[in-house]
Amino acid sequence: MSVSGFAVQLLNGLAAASSLFFVAAGLSLIFGVTRIVNFAHGSFFMAGTYLAYTLVERTAASLGYATALLLAALCVGVLGALIEMLLLRRIYKAPELFQLLATFALVLVFKDAILWLWGPEELLGPRMPGLAGSVRVLGRQFPTYDLMLIAAGPVMLASLWWLLHRTRWGTLVRAATQDRDMVNALGVNQAWLFTAVFALGAFLAGLGGALQLPRESAHLEMDLNTLSAAFVVVVVGGMGSIPGAYLAALLIAEVKAVCIWLGVVQWAGMSLSFSKLTLVVDFVVMAIVLIWRPWGLMGRAPAPSRIVGWREMPLRGLSTWGLTVSGLLALMLLALPLLSADSPYTTVMMIDVLIAALFAASLHFIMGPAGLHSFGHAAYFGIGAYAAALWVRQTDVSMEVALLLAPFCAALGAAVFGWFAVRLSGVYLTMLTLAFAQITWAVTFQWDGLTGGSNGLTGVWPSEMFSDKRIYYWLTLSLVTAGVLTLRRIMFSPMGYALRAARDSALRAEAIGIDVLRLQWLAFVIAGGFAGLAGALYAFSKGSISPEVLGVSQSVDGLVMVLMGGLQTLTGPLWGALAFTGLHDVMARHTDYWRAAMGGIILLLVLLFPQGLAGAWSAWQERGRDGSPSRTLA
Repeated sequence: MSVSGFAVQLLNGLAAASSLFFVAAGLSLIFGVTRIVNFAHGSFFMAGTYLAYTLVERTAASLGYATALLLAALCVGVLGALIEMLLLRRIYKAPELFQLLATFALVLVFKDAILWLWGPEELLGPRMPGLAGSVRVLGRQFPTYDLMLIAAGPVMLASLWWLLHRTRWGTLVRAATQDRDMVNALGVNQAWLFTAVFALGAFLAGLGGALQLPRESAHLEMDLNTLSAAFVVVVVGGMGSIPGAYLAALLIAEVKAVCIWLGVVQWAGMSLSFSKLTLVVDFVVMAIVLIWRPWGLMGRAPAPSRIVGWREMPLRGLSTWGLTVSGLLALMLLALPLLSADSPYTTVMMIDVLIAALFAASLHFIMGPAGLHSFGHAAYFGIGAYAAALWVRQTDVSMEVALLLAPFCAALGAAVFGWFAVRLSGVYLTMLTLAFAQITWAVTFQWDGLTGGSNGLTGVWPSEMFSDKRIYYWLTLSLVTAGVLTLRRIMFSPMGYALRAARDSALRAEAIGIDVLRLQWLAFVIAGGFAGLAGALYAFSKGSISPEVLGVSQSVDGLVMVLMGGLQTLTGPLWGALAFTGLHDVMARHTDYWRAAMGGIILLLVLLFPQGLAGAWSAWQERGRDGSPSRTLA
């Protein structure tokens, strides 16, 4: 560990910080003005890299390399403006989570569009002329292009500061960040202001992607990898703070650089691999910062949103008609393995649907009644899955015992994570749950001796009694039904009403004697336990388990199920799980571009049924054909 090696790693960290700052600054601007948590921001970064590759290959000789990179970023900015005008402008008054669902659908569309246009292979662009060499730093070679990136970060920070503080447009942007309604009342064309901000944010992301072309190859995983890093930077720096984003990018990039420099350290007879921490160190930093300073390094407590959304109907029990429909549905589910004896795949598919329904119902329990939006619910699903597999493999207990123990292991994990999470709110809470989930994923991914590392665990099969898929289906149906009914019963209990009171007005709830933090923490534990049960059922249904069940995509899938079904209804997550799992299966079997098809359908549902499938059905029933309220399935 030489001094020269340390200096070079610090310089690498500065270069990485500049690249990350471009993306994070755009994301921070978009959120600050529009309040949209833009899931598609990583897709803009990826599009900038791919467009830069094509433009450099075709126009660099005539226009110049730097001009081609800038042109790629401008194309992404125009694309962002079109998306804002054609899609997002229609849903600004919808609840914020539905806006997030729409941008997630764009991620799916972008990925398959790029796959169709450029193919699945990684694309490595040429070096930038004039900056293709290197310079000596303390006896070591350092790329000249990276020195340019190091200077580009502060230059962009200064440019954005001038734009926001020395121009009339920047004044309007800062005013909209503080109070959008007041800006609108003053006669400012808010629609075009939002479009301009979104276009600028997309341009910055595209520019960050274009500038990465000489440093790394373009590939289809760039979007989510970059998005998660950008979210961390924005949250650590403080939502809406451009200087905070730059400070956070520096902090995280340099901490990663130090970890790489340290490598493997021998301490007290143990080998500590700091280089492996680079997979999760940014999330560790975010968790520490949010626990210490809940609004980020340079952020402020967010103002309450003035978008109320739709009126939530009071919870009510099933009517006679609803009970009849539920009874018929239960009979159909019980008879399904017998009716589909010639098609075993249907039984396997329905096991997946049932597991997804329990997972979505557990997430809805803390998102709906409790109002706690989690981006890391897959952590408890994965803990339950791995706990069940390890109980069977390490202790030789039966599957039945493992199914009982796994939910308690997941609930214990939820108890630890939830204790910190409930002390935050809004985006900061969701990002802290994501941080904990990513830390859990990293531990699972790297602990080869216990979890099998990236290979996971295999040979986790049901006991002999449940080895027949039909018998296992009935076991899954029984446990999922019991879990869903238990969650439903809690929602109608005093705890459920207290949760909704705390969600709607924490101050009033505390004034009447409700311990809000303790109640929300308990909700986290309960939801984590049922998610763990879903994970255990999943492990035995597949016979193996891998770290992917703890990944961001698993959490996002659960979120999509809840929102597709309807956040404001009790049956919403069940219908959402059925719709999402069914669509995923059908699309994946019939087209190579199933992500784009799924994204298009989700966008259509967001535009036509922004309350979700079950929410739209309940609203239609409430109106009634004669204008009077009618029965609902609650």
